[in-house]
Amino acid sequence: MARGYTFLDLAEEVLGKAKIPLACKEIWEKALEFGLVSKLGSVGKTPWQTLYAILYVGVKNEHFPLMIVSKKPTKFWLKSRQEELDSKELQKSIQLQIQKEEKANQKNYCERDLHPLLVKFLKESEEFNLCCKTIYHEESKKQKSGKNRWIHPDIVGVHFPFGFQEQTTELLKNFAQTPYELYSFELKIRIDFSNLRECYFQAVSNSSWANEGYLVVLECDESQEFMDELWRLNNAFGIGVIKLNADNLLDSEVLIPSDEREQLDFKTIDLLVGENPNFRNFIESINRNIKVSDSNYLIEKDFDRVFEDLEMKTYIKDKKIG
Repeated sequence: MARGYTFLDLAEEVLGKAKIPLACKEIWEKALEFGLVSKLGSVGKTPWQTLYAILYVGVKNEHFPLMIVSKKPTKFWLKSRQEELDSKELQKSIQLQIQKEEKANQKNYCERDLHPLLVKFLKESEEFNLCCKTIYHEESKKQKSGKNRWIHPDIVGVHFPFGFQEQTTELLKNFAQTPYELYSFELKIRIDFSNLRECYFQAVSNSSWANEGYLVVLECDESQEFMDELWRLNNAFGIGVIKLNADNLLDSEVLIPSDEREQLDFKTIDLLVGENPNFRNFIESINRNIKVSDSNYLIEKDFDRVFEDLEMKTYIKDKKIG
C-alpha cells in the first residue's frame, strides 16, 4: 500500500520552494497558497501546531531532512539546502524579513488596553457572567509614597445571580447569606519566571478584599516547571490565573481556579471606597442593582461597556494585540 501524504511531506515541498527559512505557521500558509493542504487527510483545528510538534520532535533525529536555523521564532530549513544559508543573497533576504517581522510585531498596546478584552470575556463567559469596572489608581487620593501601593486592582467585577425565585432570595436574606460575589483582577501582558513573584503578589495584595482574585495574562510561560510553580503559589495564596485568547476571547482559559473566600474584607473595601472614586462608584452601583434585583433592569451604564464582536475584532487589530 502506498504511503499517504504527510505533514512532513508538506513541509519538505514548501521549503523546497521557499526563498528563506520559515516558521511553522508560515509553512502552513505557504502550503495553503500552493494548494498542498488538499493532499492531507484530516488536519484538525490547529494544523500548524500539529506541524510544529512533528517538526520540532523530528529535528532531534540526525536523519531528519529538516533543520532549525533560528529560534524566537523557530524557523526551519532543508538540510539539502544548507549550503545556501551562506549565500549573501539569502542572508540579505533573511535580514529584510527579520526587520519586517520586528516592525509588524511591535506592540502598540499597554496593559490597560487589555481591559476591554477581559471585560468582554468575563461578561460573556458562562463560568463568570460578571459586570466589571476599571479602577484607575491615578484617580485615588494622593498619599505618602508607598502607603497605598498594591491595594488598587485593575478591574473589579460582581456576579448578580438574578433569576432566583422571590422566596429563595428572601430565604437567603433570612439566613444572612448573600448570593452576590465580588471579584478582583490584576492584568499583565506577559508573565514568566523573571516577573512571576512581583506580578503574583501584586494580585494577592490587590485581591485581599474580594471573594475571588485572579492574575490575568495575555502571554504566559506554559512550561511544566512554570505551571508547577503557579500551582504551588495557588496552594499557598489562592490566587487564580486566567490566560486571555485574543483570537477568540471565549476560548480564554482559567489555567488555575481561584480559591473562594466566603467572607469579604470590609475594612479594605471601606479603605478603597474612601480612596478611589471608581471603586466607590462600583460599590454604589452594586447597591443600586441589588435594590432592583432584576436582570431586565440591570443598570449597564454603571459598569464598563462590553464591546460588540465586530468592534472588539477591530479594536484588537488596531492595537495589534496578540
